[in-house]
Amino acid sequence: MKKEKSAAIVLAAGQGKRMNSKIQKQYLLLKGKPVLYYSLKAMEESFIDEVVLVVGAGEEEYVKQEIVQPGGFHKVKKIVTGGKERYHSVANGIRAVSEDTDYLYIHDGARPFLEKEILERARTCVHQYKACVVGMPVKDTIKIADDDGFGTLTPDRSRVWMIQTPQVFDFSLIKTCYEKLTAQEEELIKQGIKITDDAMVVETFSAVPVKFTEGSYKNIKITTPEDMKIAELFLDGAAEN
Repeated sequence: MKKEKSAAIVLAAGQGKRMNSKIQKQYLLLKGKPVLYYSLKAMEESFIDEVVLVVGAGEEEYVKQEIVQPGGFHKVKKIVTGGKERYHSVANGIRAVSEDTDYLYIHDGARPFLEKEILERARTCVHQYKACVVGMPVKDTIKIADDDGFGTLTPDRSRVWMIQTPQVFDFSLIKTCYEKLTAQEEELIKQGIKITDDAMVVETFSAVPVKFTEGSYKNIKITTPEDMKIAELFLDGAAEN
């Protein structure tokens, strides 16, 4: 019986414009280690079999020499170049993943607090549903605004989730959906449809429903300088424990 094979794409090609830094957020030092280091470490210590790392153009050798090799991240099998949009980067990563992969985990390299328990819950979920995203119920009331900034709708908070990563899929499913996206990209742009995450790709190009599973309120994405301060506090708390 064939052993299940799990691969991961770790996205580290973002520019991080809201960070107000000349250094991309995934390379900023967090307690002496690049932000990207932490998610790669989590993957290295998990059941994931291979990692494809997607980085900005011209950064491939830097990441290999300064992060992957010093970190001992042997599961990083390929480092590929990202694209203009997030979904371009994911598509590039999918093309680099081994064809015999069963399940694909797609994770933002700017989310350093990927825990073993999150990966385990995602694995259980994707086995049953084929399409699974990590997230958490929102804590605040959410309002939907119109084009002029006036409130038009207040969704039931108990049914609203903030979506995180990893987002996990049956590999053949996500590969087929991304191939359809690539073929129909221009038409989507004309229609004003913006693809913002991998779950949306599956929702748009298949009939497979996407199941939510619990992540963690600590599983934040480093986006602004304030996030770096919060991340340091999380690490300080972990060190104390």
